[in-house]
Amino acid sequence: MERMPLGVSRLDRMIGGGAPTGSVVLLAGESGAGAREFGYTSTVINGLATADENLFDLHYGDIGENARVPDEIHYVSFTDEREAVTSEMSVVIDEELVDGGMTDIEFYELARDYFQLTPVPREWYTGGPTDITELGSHAGRSDVLEALASYLSEHAASNLVIVDSLTDLVAIADDHLEWSDLTVLLKGLARASHRWGGVILLLVNTDVLSATELGRLKEATDGTLRFEWESGGSERARTLVVEQFRGVLSRLEDENIVRFETEINDSGFDISNVRKIR
Repeated sequence: MERMPLGVSRLDRMIGGGAPTGSVVLLAGESGAGAREFGYTSTVINGLATADENLFDLHYGDIGENARVPDEIHYVSFTDEREAVTSEMSVVIDEELVDGGMTDIEFYELARDYFQLTPVPREWYTGGPTDITELGSHAGRSDVLEALASYLSEHAASNLVIVDSLTDLVAIADDHLEWSDLTVLLKGLARASHRWGGVILLLVNTDVLSATELGRLKEATDGTLRFEWESGGSERARTLVVEQFRGVLSRLEDENIVRFETEINDSGFDISNVRKIR
């Protein structure tokens, strides 16, 4: 089974080199527990694989025997500009790595499609005044999903795509789109992704989801990486659990691995300890 690096070297080595190609993976996490940092790390480290081989070798190492780096990397954002995302990455990851890793990243904004569904003034997300011809013209509720689907259809094959984030869609789900629209889109995406042969990472903050909503998202994707805070005495630790992930979970179960303790360092997201069944 061919793999694509997730960009976290210790995890990739444990699961055979990365995520199986053709996978749609949910990065589901509590606030600050590491899901976003994982997405940033996947973006930057995979970007370094082609932009700066020396830095990639230093901070990641050898690629697994059955793994291949993505042909291209695409970062899709509903609300943020490239500069804002890059700036936030540099708070988490060493700036030299971010500058190198983001060199060839294709960044795509869906702000126009997204914010047209809301009362947000047009000049806030376009940087210019509202055109009189656009007054009273708003996108339909499905336009933002159609725009996302169109972009993925054109760019996801053989590539790594990070979608930041499904949480933005959850925020407008009640008034402007149906949950069924989103979950059906994800199920269709998982089906198409198997043919495309890339890897798609979908960020979502679990704090704003009900158990039922999270369950529907998990059911519609190939795998879920669950990022949580765990309290122990006076300290809190970030943890990662791999859930329902084809071609990955079985490997961890064979090793009796149930949970990872994680950390954030200058190279981004990393695994600091492995919890095993005793």
